[in-house]
Amino acid sequence: MKTVVSRDQVQGDFVKKVAEISGENFFNCYQCGNCSAGCPSVNEMDLLPSQVVRYLQLGLAEEVRNCKSMWVCAACMMCQARCPKGVDISKIMEALRVLQLREVDAKAHIDVTDFSEDYLERAPQIAMISGYRKFLPL
Repeated sequence: MKTVVSRDQVQGDFVKKVAEISGENFFNCYQCGNCSAGCPSVNEMDLLPSQVVRYLQLGLAEEVRNCKSMWVCAACMMCQARCPKGVDISKIMEALRVLQLREVDAKAHIDVTDFSEDYLERAPQIAMISGYRKFLPL
């Protein structure tokens, strides 16, 4: 598979948003793989943590958006502890989740005023949370 990388991709809006939300400079990563070697969730990920960072470095937004690794990340911060450059991939994964949920929210917005006040008082909170899970891109 041939991948073409352009300056527009690497400096694209998606990459900038991930960097802004996470507060991490993932361009510091030199792909040593320590994060992936220590990750307890790596067996369930379709992209290794180091691959997610590499795809972001290359500006491959669609590949990152479509991976399930961001949802599998346990945010244990083992990646940061092992990283010789101090890149906290758990913050990057959280930023990816935030961006994904913002997209979903824009597409499938639910107005709580649509529910009757009586229902909102009676409904268990966990049921409301469970009901909204169907809108998550899992």
